[in-house]
Amino acid sequence: MYVPVKGGEAAIAESRKALARARRGDPAVPELTVAQIREQMRGAVDRVMTEGALYDRDLAALALKQAQGDVAEATFLLRAHRAMLRRMGHSEPLDLSAIRPDRHISATAKELPGGQILGATCDYTHRLLDFSLMGKAAPFPEAASGLDDMPPDFPRAKGEEGEDEPVDITRVPLRPPYGPSETLGHLVRGEEGFLTGLAYTRLRTAGAAHPYVEDLVAGEVEVSVALEDIGLTVSIGDIELTACRMVAPVLDGPRSHLSPGFGVAFGCNERKAVAMAAVDQALKSGLDSELVLAHADGVEAGGYVSHLKLPHYSDFQADLETIRRLAADD
Repeated sequence: MYVPVKGGEAAIAESRKALARARRGDPAVPELTVAQIREQMRGAVDRVMTEGALYDRDLAALALKQAQGDVAEATFLLRAHRAMLRRMGHSEPLDLSAIRPDRHISATAKELPGGQILGATCDYTHRLLDFSLMGKAAPFPEAASGLDDMPPDFPRAKGEEGEDEPVDITRVPLRPPYGPSETLGHLVRGEEGFLTGLAYTRLRTAGAAHPYVEDLVAGEVEVSVALEDIGLTVSIGDIELTACRMVAPVLDGPRSHLSPGFGVAFGCNERKAVAMAAVDQALKSGLDSELVLAHADGVEAGGYVSHLKLPHYSDFQADLETIRRLAADD
């Protein structure tokens, strides 16, 4: 079916050159560096790291530069690179109760350990274009001092009760029934827009079962690895995470309770963490797991949709013949 593409090698080579020219843009404008993308486009970098399932800011920034800022394409590039990396081992479960928060809020409790920390967020801005950013660089703002860094009361991130070992979703086909870690793994890599749309749909139809953000925290957490040969657990560094704990009331007479949901993402990626927590809670309340998990992967969805642009001459001719035959029968 794709033979015509193979026959156009010269055209494909020219297409790649055209892509490189489009990526560079006007040569009179200084080229955007990977370091600039890494430091000044953190929202896009964090999203690519999360959906690409690889915590590496430099590679995520490189993918964004190569993809001309297309987050879906950059995620595809990072995911493909990750698939070629050697697996060195598994980290210990992250202790989110020891996270060092840069931002820590709750929509259900006024009092939090260390107080509510607003941190860096667009939540309290006017969403108006700041034309001053088009000029010369503004002075670097000074950080406030004296913030209390008491850790949030978050649970240890591990498999739920009844699950012996977390499932490595990169090595196990997606088949029901879905275990807790398998569900969370696919939600973490799920496309942010898809999960946000699902969460919005649930909110529009939630009624009295409206979910609440019980705890939202963004900060650094330590990653440790167990060295089985020598019987030691060592720290290999810190990563930035955003974690959200959601609760929703389930009204069922004497069995009424709060149903939990959990979301987590690399870097500062609140929309993804909150949407994931809302969808996780919805899955526990009856949302179709097959609908969500089988369609949440943006790389798979994007690839399948993009393949429609490739030649389908034979298929299309077959469909035309079917249409003509059926029309003639009438």
